Amino acid sequence: MSRTASSLFRRFFFAGLLLVASSFAAAEAPLQKAQVPGYYRLMVGSFEVTALFDGTINLEEKLLKNMRTRDIERLIARQFLQGPAVQTAVNAYLINTGSKLILVDAGAAKLFGPTLGNIVDNLKAAGHTPEQVDVVLLTHLHGDHVNGLVSPEGKAVFSNAEVWSAKADNEFWLSEEVAAKAPKEAQGFFKMARDAATPYRASGKWKTFNSDGELLPGVSAVDTHGHTPGHASYRFASNGQQLLILGDLVHSHAVQFAHPEVAIEFDVDAKQAVLTRKRVFAEVAKRRELVAGMHLPFPGIGHVRKEGKGYAWVPAEFSPLPAK
Repeated sequence: MSRTASSLFRRFFFAGLLLVASSFAAAEAPLQKAQVPGYYRLMVGSFEVTALFDGTINLEEKLLKNMRTRDIERLIARQFLQGPAVQTAVNAYLINTGSKLILVDAGAAKLFGPTLGNIVDNLKAAGHTPEQVDVVLLTHLHGDHVNGLVSPEGKAVFSNAEVWSAKADNEFWLSEEVAAKAPKEAQGFFKMARDAATPYRASGKWKTFNSDGELLPGVSAVDTHGHTPGHASYRFASNGQQLLILGDLVHSHAVQFAHPEVAIEFDVDAKQAVLTRKRVFAEVAKRRELVAGMHLPFPGIGHVRKEGKGYAWVPAEFSPLPAK
């Protein structure tokens, strides 16, 4: 090959390499910059349970009580988390019993900031609409559990649903007399509860129950007061299987499983909240009962295992639904 031909060959060869390289560069996939929809399903007997992700909020270490700050920091660090504020999930649960579509809690809407308020979007992503919900069961009347009941215009989001709340929580959070005696910084929480209840009370769809007992076939309320005066958990039972939705028995999984004596500033009766948590942990650990929690890492479903002087959280593994 002549020197001129060799030079031309090299030019064409390297030009071809550059062309191939540029085509690979052009084929690089763009970043999607979006998370998957926030829902997860499992079966409890014949009941279809869908965990719904409302979003996250940061929980300050200083809100936790009955433990030294350095010990709280150590427990948080064991979970590869870093304070002084750590991400905390806000969850809700949709249960299709076959005859009723039941939502447990309604999330925070956008009243606690833009990182929350995704219940309705994830409900739709999971294949349902708010109008299909027959019953909303409220664990308690704090804003991050009830604000999602109403639209920004004050209308009922779950327009065809009855909403159930424990009588003791009603008498506390919906009372203007109790609210008037509360500290000024707490007034907003009372208003949130009243605003959330207003359209349902006006339409006669706001219901109450006393404490423990069956509310619907396979659905029972469990008295777990302490965090609020009427805080309730809900047990769903079908074909020999059970799921206990704990509500706010746990706010910090890194701390309160190992040390259930740790309370949080939002507890109305911190002493009772601790007693309730210890009792329920002991019961579900002994029975190996499946549980779910509103502030456990999404989907917030798993088991509580006895470990040393305290307990440990064992999250459920991702698994496919049974074949139809």
